[in-house]
Amino acid sequence: MDFSRPKCSPWRELILVASLLASGIFQTAGQLSIIPFIGLEGYRSFLDLENIPEDAQEYSWHRGVRDTEGNMIVSYRPPSNSWQSGPMFSGRENVTKEGRLTIRNSMLNDTGNYTVRVDVSSGTHRATSLLEIRKESDPGISTNTTSVVEYMDSVAALCHTNATTIRWYVNGLQVSSNDLMTISPDGKTLIILKVSRYDVILRCALENILVYLQKSEQIILTVAYGPDSVRLRSDPTVFNGILSAELGSKVEMKCTSNAFPEPKYRWIHNGSLLSISETNITLPSLTWEQMGRYRCIVENPVTQLTMYRDIQIQRKTGYIPIGEIDFYISGSLVVFLIVMTVLGGVYLCGILVYLMINHFSTRTNRAI
Repeated sequence: MDFSRPKCSPWRELILVASLLASGIFQTAGQLSIIPFIGLEGYRSFLDLENIPEDAQEYSWHRGVRDTEGNMIVSYRPPSNSWQSGPMFSGRENVTKEGRLTIRNSMLNDTGNYTVRVDVSSGTHRATSLLEIRKESDPGISTNTTSVVEYMDSVAALCHTNATTIRWYVNGLQVSSNDLMTISPDGKTLIILKVSRYDVILRCALENILVYLQKSEQIILTVAYGPDSVRLRSDPTVFNGILSAELGSKVEMKCTSNAFPEPKYRWIHNGSLLSISETNITLPSLTWEQMGRYRCIVENPVTQLTMYRDIQIQRKTGYIPIGEIDFYISGSLVVFLIVMTVLGGVYLCGILVYLMINHFSTRTNRAI
């Protein structure tokens, strides 16, 4: 792993001081020195210089306490901006323009003393210090179960580590104790009280001595949920639960829901269970027997939740054919025309009766 140089925390600096004292190396104030470093296997390590003399002509790093040619790792010459590798060079080391020695992908056998020689125009300066590489494993993680039912089951996750600073992540986001989950005082146990479909990926992490996060493997939960609702769509389109269709026309109904695992579907027609277990029904040519009430039942055997939706198929009304031409008038308009025709007839009959009475009355008066 290759990271930029971390920020030093106070406790880490205390460790560095302890390492310096343990190495038995003491430097006079103002004298060239190397800052001891404690690194981790697989990470980048650094050996920085202090009190670097001006006008440095060459930085030469060596393995051990002597600066012989046989144990040289790598050197850098600022005037020519050139590098030269030595017998101890492994391909992972480099010297920066500031004289810092960096070691990529540090190994346990990189532990030991390192010596730097800085050549200046007026002479040579030397310093030696200790680099320690430690092995710190990533934390492990386990749960009491990985298959749960949404809002019914809880999950307890345990982080296997001796670290005291532990962080928990759910779906990649760091979490803390709240109404939905609790973390034990030592930080090693996370309990999700009622798991939801969004609490899928669990992971713990610790902060190592380099202030990097070392994360555990992911545990992916299988969360059963739903059905949340049932949607029943049709062609022709249903309106207020009513599907109007002509005899002999094609009718399609499709039932969908949101659930995991895939739920079971059942259909009931006028109270009788149909031998259909698919999400859709197709009636190629609608008959009288196929009309009536249909019910789609969705069942999740894991969550033991069941929901249904009804639809009523009836003959399409409201349009009456006139003759054999392709022309239709609505039923209400037909009723209105019939009423008006009857009233008109009654009115005409009344007028005729009135005229006849009036005619015979006039002839009688003339005879008298």
